[in-house]
Amino acid sequence: MTHTAARNLMMTDMPTSPDQLPCGFIAIIGRPNVGKSTLMNCILGQKISITSRKPQTTRHRIQGIKSTTQAQMIFVDTPGLHHGGKRTMNRLMNRAAIDSISDVDVILFVIEAGQWTEEDQSILERLQDIHVPVILLLNKIDKVDNKSELLPQIEKLSAQTRFTEIMPLSARRGDNVEHLEHSVQKLLPLSLPLYPQDQVTDRSERFIAAELVREKLMRRLGQELPYALAVEIEEFVEEGRMLKIGALIWVERDSQKAIVIGKGGAGLKAIGKQARIDMENIFGRKVFLQLWVKVKDKWADDERALRGLGYSE
Repeated sequence: MTHTAARNLMMTDMPTSPDQLPCGFIAIIGRPNVGKSTLMNCILGQKISITSRKPQTTRHRIQGIKSTTQAQMIFVDTPGLHHGGKRTMNRLMNRAAIDSISDVDVILFVIEAGQWTEEDQSILERLQDIHVPVILLLNKIDKVDNKSELLPQIEKLSAQTRFTEIMPLSARRGDNVEHLEHSVQKLLPLSLPLYPQDQVTDRSERFIAAELVREKLMRRLGQELPYALAVEIEEFVEEGRMLKIGALIWVERDSQKAIVIGKGGAGLKAIGKQARIDMENIFGRKVFLQLWVKVKDKWADDERALRGLGYSE
């Protein structure tokens, strides 16, 4: 269902009301590893999207909802648009990102300050036929020693296309993020809120649990096999004040299974401990987490398997 269709469905039979406020969908797009998920987490004040230093950490569209007395902003974190990925999973990730920009109220195009790549240019070309406001964000300015070096880049990009605004910021430190929120709020249409005041994402706790396990895998395993991994939740049961969660980690080869498990099971134990701590902080209750590793050859090219893992958006 498109965002417009979702809005229309939610607004059906709703009377006009003086309680209408700026409310709408904001897509966060950009190439891999420019800080899109970090930005959304910063705006929400809590972790919804997982992060790591590895490109393509985000594989799904995830909505983060920020509700205040002045506005309801529904941010759509997207997989990084990228070239060269020939696997079925890469194709589905790109499709999810592209579909997200076709039916939103505002687009945040994130690049890395001081850099401009072929993938950035490709995304810019996709935006030429999009008729909604686009704010260009130069992220990671905390890594730029001489901020005056950004001025030529801003001037060049301003001349290249008509952005609604060009804004340097640091999602990691929160620099200029409040100003971004004010700018977005001014661009949203008026409506009744689409989500309850206390809802912060459209994703389930089950989905978040799987993502947290995958985050710890990607952070721990470095360059060894981050893209050969997927996580499926097989058990998610409330037992009193405790959550009992069983997660299956998919890899493609026996050698990868050995790397995940580690010597004497130490790797899997460390990953489970780190993921459990994050789950308890986010879910607000005790978690009993069990992890298993299973080999499935070429799962990332198996569309049926990918749909079972949620890559069919």
